[in-house]
Amino acid sequence: MTAPAWDTLIRNALVFDGTGGPPRQQDIALRDGRVAARGEALPLSEAGRVVEGEGKWLMPGLLDIHTHLDLEVDLEPGLPEVVRHGTTTVLVGNCSLGTCFGQQVEGDQNPIVDCFTRVENIPKSVLQRCVDAVTWSGTGAYLDHFADIPLGPNVGVFVPHSMLRVEVMGLQDSISREPTEAELARMETLLGQALEQGYMGMSTDGLPFHYLANAPHTDQRIPTQFASFGEMRRLLQVVRDRGRVWQTTPILENRAKAFLYFLLTSGRLFGRTLKTSALSAVRFVLAPKASRAFLGFAALANSRLLKGNIHFQALGTNFRIWSDGIVSPLYEELESTSKLIAKEYDDVEGRLALLNDPQFIADFRRDWHHGRRGRNLAHLKARLGLPDLLVVRELGRMIFDGAPVPDWEGESLQAVYDRLDRYQRGYSDNARSEAERAAFDAFPRPIVDDAEFMLHMMRAYDKGFRFWVDVANKDKEGVLPLLLHRNTLPGFNDSGAHITNMAFFDGNLMSLKLAQQDSLATVSTMVKRLTREPAEFFGLDVGSLEIGAQADIVLIDPEALSRWDDNASRQFIYRDLFAHKQLVSRSDGVVSQVLIRGEPVWRDGEFTAALGRDTLGRALRAA
Repeated sequence: MTAPAWDTLIRNALVFDGTGGPPRQQDIALRDGRVAARGEALPLSEAGRVVEGEGKWLMPGLLDIHTHLDLEVDLEPGLPEVVRHGTTTVLVGNCSLGTCFGQQVEGDQNPIVDCFTRVENIPKSVLQRCVDAVTWSGTGAYLDHFADIPLGPNVGVFVPHSMLRVEVMGLQDSISREPTEAELARMETLLGQALEQGYMGMSTDGLPFHYLANAPHTDQRIPTQFASFGEMRRLLQVVRDRGRVWQTTPILENRAKAFLYFLLTSGRLFGRTLKTSALSAVRFVLAPKASRAFLGFAALANSRLLKGNIHFQALGTNFRIWSDGIVSPLYEELESTSKLIAKEYDDVEGRLALLNDPQFIADFRRDWHHGRRGRNLAHLKARLGLPDLLVVRELGRMIFDGAPVPDWEGESLQAVYDRLDRYQRGYSDNARSEAERAAFDAFPRPIVDDAEFMLHMMRAYDKGFRFWVDVANKDKEGVLPLLLHRNTLPGFNDSGAHITNMAFFDGNLMSLKLAQQDSLATVSTMVKRLTREPAEFFGLDVGSLEIGAQADIVLIDPEALSRWDDNASRQFIYRDLFAHKQLVSRSDGVVSQVLIRGEPVWRDGEFTAALGRDTLGRALRAA
C-alpha cells in the first residue's frame, strides 16, 4: 500500500498567509513538519489525516516578541500558557536579563535571582527553581540545549547586557565601577561569539525603577544601567556590524538622554543602520500624548536624513497591572514605596516597621502627592500630560480584585474611601456590613486624605489586598492605530514576567480582534504584523506559509474571537510548576488548533500529549 503523500491536510480554511494580501479559501498540506502544498480542493486521499477548517481562519503561528519565558522554559519546556493562545515563537533575553551564560552564581551573589526579582516581580523562591534548572555554561551550550528538551514553541534569544557585564566583571564590580579596557574587549568578544552562534542581538534597559534585590544593593539598579554611552556604542557596534537587533527600554528620567541613546540606530551618524526594537508605544493614562513623541522621533530617525530603523513595541490590549498591596512594578517608581518592595517577600514585620517610621511616612506623602496638588511646576506638568511620574495614584482608577472585606470586591478604592469618610463624619449607616464596620473602625480618625488611606491599608493588610489599575491603553482607545503604525511592532506582551501582576499571554489575539472590528483587510495586515514582519525584522526563518516553511500554524474561530473579552478571562491560579500563584489568560474557544512543526499541540480546548513530551520547536538562529 502506498504511503500518503502528506501527513496532514487542512481543508477549506480562510488562509491569511502573512504577506498582508487578501485572505483566500485554501487547503494546506503538511509533510515532515513543513508546508508541502497549498491550493484549492487538494485530494483528501493523499493525506494521512484531514483537519476540517471550514469557518476558521488559518495563519502562521504568532510571534511573541517580548517575553521573559527564559525563566520558565527549562521548568516546563512546552510553554503551555503561550501555546494555548496561538503563539509558536517566543523571544527571550529581553531587557538586559537572561540565563544564557549559565547560573553565574558566585559566593552569595546569585545574579539571576538578584536581577529578576524586582525588575520582573517574581518571588525569589520561584526564581531559585529556575536557577536550579540551569545545566549549561556559556552562550553556545545554551542554544544547543534546546535540542535536548521537549521544547514547544521556537525560541529566539538576545544576549542580555546586564548578564554580559556580570559574566565579565562579576555582579559587585558591574554596579560599582567602569570596565577596564581588557574587560570591555572581553565583552565585545563574547557578544561577537554569541552573534555568530545565532543570537538575535543584544538587549539593554534604561527604566529608572529596575533595582537589584540582593542586600546590600537594594538601592542599586541592574548592571546595564551603569554602562557609559561609550560602552554602549562599542558593544552595539558589534551588533551593528552583523546586521542584528538592539532591544532596549527608554531612559524615562531623562528624555533628552533617552533620545540621544535612541540615535544609535542611525546609519548616517554611525556608519551602518542599527535595527532597534524599543519599549513602548502605548497611551499612558497620565501622559496620553507620550507615544506621539516616541513615534515622532522614530519618523525622524528612520528618515533618509538619519537612516535609522527603530520600531517601538506596541501592546494589543489595555495595560492592566495588578498589585498585592504595594508590591507591584508600578510602585517601584516612587522612592518611598520602592523601599517597601525591597524588603523580602515574606518580611511583613520589616514593611510594617517602615510604614510606622515618621521619615518614611513623610517621604511617602511627598511621593504620593507629587504632581497631584499645589501650585508648582510638577502639578502644571502633570496637568499638561507631561508628568514627572507615570505611576497612577488616583484611588478611582484602582479596582479591588481580592479585597480584604467582601463588600469592597469589584469597587474602586475611591468608593471605599468616600464611604469611610461619610462613616467617620457620623453617617454610620454607610457601613454595609459588620465586616465593613469593623474595617472602618480600625482606620485612624479623621482620615485626612488618600495618602493616609493607603498607609493604613498597607499597615492593616500588607499584601493581603489586591487591586488592578489600567496604566495605559484604557478602554483600548487608540490602540489599533498604534498597532498598525509603520514605526511600531505589535507584541509587547511581557509573557512570563510579573507573574502575579500581569497576564498578556493573549495580547496578540486581542490585536487580531481589534483588527477584526475594522475589516478583513485589516486582519490580513495584522497577521503580517504578528508573523512575517517581526520574523524578518529579527532575522528568523518563521512566520511564513511558503512551501517548505516550518509548519507552525494556528486555526482561529472568528465568531468566538468576536465574542471574547480578554479582561474577563484573567485567572489567578496556583501552578505546581512554581509552587506559587500566577495570573494567566484564557481564550478557550478562540484558538481551535495549534500546530508546531506540523504536530498538533492544542486542539478543541485541550493540549495534546505531544506538548511537553516531544521536541517540536527549536532554537532559532538569526541570519
